[in-house]
Amino acid sequence: MLRVANCSGFYGDRLSAAREMVEGGPIDVLTGDWLAELTMLILAGNRAKGRPGYATTFLRQLEEVLGTCVERGVRIVSNAGGLDPAGCAGAVAGLADRLGLRVRVAHVTGDDLSGRDLRDARDPDTGERPAATPLTANAYLGGRPIAAALSAGADVVVTGRVTDAALVTGPGIWRYGWRPDDHDALAGSVVAGHVIECGCQATGGNYAFFREVPDPARCGFPLVELAADGSCVVTKHPGTGGLVSVGTVTAQLLYEIGSPRYLGPDAVARFDTIELEQQGPDRVRISGVRGEAPPPDLKVALTYPAGHRNTMTLVLTGLDIEAKARLAEEAVWARVPKETFDEVHVELVPLGAGLSPAGGTALLRITVLDADPGKAGRVFSSAVVETALASYPGCYALTPPGSATPYGVYRPALIPAGTVRPRVWLDGEEVGGDGAGPYGPGVPGRPDGPETPVRPGPAPAGPDAEESRPAREDGGRATGRVPQGVNGDPATERVPPGVGDGLAAVRAPLGVGDDPATERVPPGVGDGLETVRAPLGTIVGARSGDKGGDANLGVWVSTPERFGWLTGHLTAERLARLLPAVAGLRIERFELPNLLALNFVVHGLLGRGVSAGTRLDAQAKALGEELRAALTDVPRALL
Repeated sequence: MLRVANCSGFYGDRLSAAREMVEGGPIDVLTGDWLAELTMLILAGNRAKGRPGYATTFLRQLEEVLGTCVERGVRIVSNAGGLDPAGCAGAVAGLADRLGLRVRVAHVTGDDLSGRDLRDARDPDTGERPAATPLTANAYLGGRPIAAALSAGADVVVTGRVTDAALVTGPGIWRYGWRPDDHDALAGSVVAGHVIECGCQATGGNYAFFREVPDPARCGFPLVELAADGSCVVTKHPGTGGLVSVGTVTAQLLYEIGSPRYLGPDAVARFDTIELEQQGPDRVRISGVRGEAPPPDLKVALTYPAGHRNTMTLVLTGLDIEAKARLAEEAVWARVPKETFDEVHVELVPLGAGLSPAGGTALLRITVLDADPGKAGRVFSSAVVETALASYPGCYALTPPGSATPYGVYRPALIPAGTVRPRVWLDGEEVGGDGAGPYGPGVPGRPDGPETPVRPGPAPAGPDAEESRPAREDGGRATGRVPQGVNGDPATERVPPGVGDGLAAVRAPLGVGDDPATERVPPGVGDGLETVRAPLGTIVGARSGDKGGDANLGVWVSTPERFGWLTGHLTAERLARLLPAVAGLRIERFELPNLLALNFVVHGLLGRGVSAGTRLDAQAKALGEELRAALTDVPRALL
């Protein structure tokens, strides 16, 4: 097996994590993810101010572990290169020199499409093409350039924008020599990478049932024991806090995904084929993942400067909250007309149990966006302050008057894969071979191109040393078990054992506007059962997040009986009733019976993305918990 550990889920994660993972137990590869969608905007701002265009905290972590990693043969793979992988690699080499270490440092380029003609790029949802020149433009590369760097002898590999899962897929290709058409093995590694990419979210962090998690304040970071067939075991180092369970892994599998066909440059991973098994304390096995050929396009992250923004927050207390909110707004707009600004967003956020005739407390958030930093800055915030003695009773603010801050917007786009050429550099010299060349038909690294196999890396010593290629049933590509019903008629796909006594059930997606009175529920689940009014979260877990301007909301349950009820109960229409904020928006609903889970994508909830977002919860991180707190009718027998 290949032990791949994570030490960072975002730019700003726990600095001690790298040392904890290196010193806490045996690992073969140390990885970390520093690049959220917002991070590229942050790094572009840093670069404009003369600061590095890469994640500098990576170097602080590396200083604590580089010597030990070299001594133990632990490879390091990181996307901390951001907008300047070469600069980051140079800083790593300089750190190694200062520490007196002999380290071979590689970096991957080719993702940066700045200055390119992107008129062929198109929005994956609307098909629209870019209307302006972006500030940053970065294609999501896959794992093959990473594998090529490791195969060339790199001790440390620094990349720019790659898929988060590529940090695991790349080492897997290097160790096991997976070919481009080893779709199942590649897809398995993509799933493994998706589970650990967000650090402690796989080990009990942000977990809906957090009371089950031992010592959650000291969660250990995750690692995967990756096998030659792409299956893996998710675990953590002994003696650390947190929990690795089917529940914590399911929560992370549902995080920020769309349909069960999880697209990537190395393979399409079928999340509806994943099988989870609790093998022991803090050990969950992932197997059975089926893969498909990657799509012909690569995703590109485009960012644009968009103007300046400012938010002032007022507190409303007691009776007549909504009337007080109207008065507060009128008082502000009397001093600076609302139409002065390019955009204005007002959000009334009840606190505690919400608002009632008996009173309550709420936040009134007024956000303005404008191209002019002066208007969005002191002109606006001073106008709010001026109302302090001439507004609603009990008026006070949580924010002082201040200047506006610049913001940008994120846009995804698709570009033909063959137009992107990854390049691999080792100690400043370019490396050829598989992974260092254009994606696309007829080129190395694609199923229909000339085969240039990546040289497999050294196998670990011990009982797993014989693993060097995917397990094969017939001498062909790696295979995995196909759960019944996958790729078949959705009307005859079977739900998990125990739901409806094994009878086939309708699993066609149900969208907004479907009549709940005609929704099909597996036989015997919830029929005629006594119900009680209870929070949905009594039996349902949830995890939510953002993808550009869309929100992702995954929910799951622990038993087949509960899943049988959930599939019939939680339609897209009912979701909109339970969460008024999503009413009127386009909602996609996907079923994953293998995980006892549903996934919802709410389009447009987050506007133009987190940087331009005006909601209090700009990344929809709490949307799942809002849903779990909503009251609904639950069969008493399922509680």
